[in-house]
Amino acid sequence: MATNKTTFNEQPVADFIEALDNPQQKADSLALIELMEAVSGEKATMFGPNIIAFGKYAYTYASGHSGEAPLLAFSPRKNALSLYVYTGLEAHQSFLEGLGKYKMGKACIYVKKLTDIDLDVLQRLMQHTLDFVSQTYTRVRP
Repeated sequence: MATNKTTFNEQPVADFIEALDNPQQKADSLALIELMEAVSGEKATMFGPNIIAFGKYAYTYASGHSGEAPLLAFSPRKNALSLYVYTGLEAHQSFLEGLGKYKMGKACIYVKKLTDIDLDVLQRLMQHTLDFVSQTYTRVRP
């Protein structure tokens, strides 16, 4: 069975943030860290080389493939912030209402900058995602 390419690691989050070239991304990243730590109750850690994660859960698919993934996460990419805060379930679609200016990906929400979205709506979306993941998978505690 293939191993997961993206894994949790010991790279300091502060070093990753400091290396960002874009001042807006730095500021947005620091704000997201504060918000996601508050919502998840978990400290920021690195997941792969460029994803900042908060907590983790264990999963096993019907195929037998298993691994660990972040409860919540984001990545400051060149063109947008990738927010891993959404389950993708149709039942959770209504939580996107009022979020603001964003684009959807398969597994994330893309925003140019945090001022484009309503952070209260984002916080509610994160809480519903945490609730779903905690009920569906095994949360991994440090």
